[in-house]
Amino acid sequence: MRGFKHPTPENFILERVLYALSDPVRMEIVRCLARVEEASCGELDGGRPKSSMSHHFRVLRDAGLVHTRNVGTTHMNSLRLADMNQQFPGLLDAILAHKQA
Repeated sequence: MRGFKHPTPENFILERVLYALSDPVRMEIVRCLARVEEASCGELDGGRPKSSMSHHFRVLRDAGLVHTRNVGTTHMNSLRLADMNQQFPGLLDAILAHKQA
């Protein structure tokens, strides 16, 4: 199984991060990952179609918010909080601290 591409913190783009977080499904994924060390795609899909979730995970990876690694046939995801804080100190903490409507 081929690995995934992840941008380095120096290549994070604020607009891309904010776009990724603007979608309620992706925001839900980020909130879930903030509570655990890592989780599989299946644990985070909320019953949504695999094709839809693949798109959401790609957007999150491209923005630098999520790291995905292969464990056999399973994709394990983790939040890149330290990398986000390196490039945008406190941004993700502030967003995650905001109560959902």
